[in-house]
This record gives sequence, C-alpha cells and structure tokens, in this order.
Amino acid sequence: MTSEESRVVVPRNFRLLEELERGEKGIGDGTVSYGMDDADDIYMCSWTGTIIGPQNTVHEGRIYQLKLSCDKDYPDKPPTVRFQTRINMTCVNQETGMVEPGLFPMLANWQREYTMEDILMSLKKEMSSPQNRKLHQPPEGSDDQRMEQKDLAQRCAIL
Repeated sequence: MTSEESRVVVPRNFRLLEELERGEKGIGDGTVSYGMDDADDIYMCSWTGTIIGPQNTVHEGRIYQLKLSCDKDYPDKPPTVRFQTRINMTCVNQETGMVEPGLFPMLANWQREYTMEDILMSLKKEMSSPQNRKLHQPPEGSDDQRMEQKDLAQRCAIL
C-alpha cells in the first residue's frame, strides 16, 4: 500500500472544528488568535483573526484585526483573508485590505495541510520581513474606514 492510498482526507467540517478547538485554546505566545465570527454559523465560513505586531518593527504593539472566509472548497482552496485594521504591507491591497494571493506565498502555493493559524503566523512573520518591517503605517484607530470612505466616494459620484 502506498502512502497516497493510506492518506485519509478529513472532511471540511471536521477540519474546521479542529481549527476552532485549537483557536479557542490559544496559540503559542498569544500574539496570534482566531475564532468564529458567529457561533450560529453552521457552515463555519466566517472567522476573525487577531495579530499583535511583532517587536522591533513599525507594527510593534499594534493590534490587527482580520476576517477570514472559508468557502465550501476549504481546505482544498485557501480562505480569503482581509485586514479590517488598516495596514501597509507589500502583500495587502491598500484600498480593500485583502491579502493578495499572488503576493503572499502561503496563499499562492496553498496546500490542504495549511491552516488559518498558519496563515496568521505567516502574516506576522511577513510583518518582520525587510520589505515590511519599516514601512510607514496608517494612524492607529483607522479600522474599517477604507470601505466607508470608498462607499462615500461612490455615493458622492452618484449625486
């Protein structure tokens, strides 16, 4: 019997339940956490993540909120990841806060074994990378304003 034949594929909901349990227990040093947005979401699609910025970077001490969305193809395909908190990183779209899969290797080279925890830890590590560790950051407290400003601009254009 080859290793491919003996490989067991864990169903999506079981996998997400495992991730939920792990997220509720806390991860490592406590600078990364995640959980479900809505306990009544039976499809377990909408998740919230938090990253506390790494030391010795412009992100130090900042708290970043993210939304992760797992569609029906997760974990075969990666979740969509969006920063709620404004952040300046090379892999994040500045207007939408979306982590761009083509610019973030973990999403670009997604493997079924990867988890939401892996994504958050990798984003935290990316904050410490030479290209991101000293980038000027938006003022603190500017969460979710990117979408509100975009909607306002669209409404003004219509008027």
